[in-house]
Amino acid sequence: MQIKKMLDQELNPAPLAHAPGEEDLRLINQFTRKELSAEEVYVFQTVLCDNEVDRDGERFSVKALEALAKLFAGKTGLFDHSMKSGDQVMRVYDTSLRSHADRRTSAGEPYAQLMAKVYLLRGEATAELIRQIDAGIKKEVSVSCAVKVKRCSVCGKSFGRQGCAHVKGRSYEGFPCHVVLEEPTDAYEFSFVAVPAQPGAGVVKQFNSQFAEAEGGEELLSEIRKQLQTQEALKLDESAVKALRAEWDTLERLAEDGKAYRAELLAKTARAALLAVPGLPAELLDALCAQLSVKQLEQLANTLEVQAGKAMPLRPQLCGEAAKQEDENNGYKF
Repeated sequence: MQIKKMLDQELNPAPLAHAPGEEDLRLINQFTRKELSAEEVYVFQTVLCDNEVDRDGERFSVKALEALAKLFAGKTGLFDHSMKSGDQVMRVYDTSLRSHADRRTSAGEPYAQLMAKVYLLRGEATAELIRQIDAGIKKEVSVSCAVKVKRCSVCGKSFGRQGCAHVKGRSYEGFPCHVVLEEPTDAYEFSFVAVPAQPGAGVVKQFNSQFAEAEGGEELLSEIRKQLQTQEALKLDESAVKALRAEWDTLERLAEDGKAYRAELLAKTARAALLAVPGLPAELLDALCAQLSVKQLEQLANTLEVQAGKAMPLRPQLCGEAAKQEDENNGYKF
């Protein structure tokens, strides 16, 4: 309850929003000629691309995303793939692959995203861009890269070659055709665009320099758990408080659902025990069930129901006198 009380207290916000941490600053300064301070730099995180089928009927394989993670480190950020040096205001300083085992793509694979940490200098020239990023105006992004292999999802051959006559977007025996992009050879840049090829690509919310999603993101909560395991005081900003409150509410709802389900299991176990073991004292059954987990209760209830069925077997209403005979299936004959 101590944590919940802390959430209701007034907490001081971070002194500078979207400023890099020490590790982030170390990575950033690998690409600079002079050492930059945290006050000079604005950082954000974006989803560069994922393994979902995009609007062009293409998708990256997970191995391709892993390769692109290495290739995109240090690459520049532009606008609308213009390739003009004047549009170079951002740079990727770190990348990672985020997998979502509980989510599947339309192709049936576990969903994965290529994440990038990006920095730009604070100042008059970038003030408006920073304001638009914070406001969610500049959000959607698109990548420019080269791949060696374009494989057909239906036949597995090189798309449009080697005997492949399939067409993107058409279904073959219920399976839609798309192109799988594999073996990236180079990454050029990423750009802010109005309509990205991949709907899931774009800037995401952050938690200080840890870049966890503010609304209950797993990375954010993991960072909070690490702080709780240390002897230092727990320090949370407004985003972290919001995320932890949302997680707390979710856990309370799940706890209530769990209590209700356990109560149903206890009632089910008691009814079955009354028939299967008539002489079993209720106090003994309660004491036994109190020590069991939900899964163990399910097993006990099912076992007792089987025994109760043997003790008082159900008979078809129209079986007549034949149900009293022991011959196989006679109880089901008219």
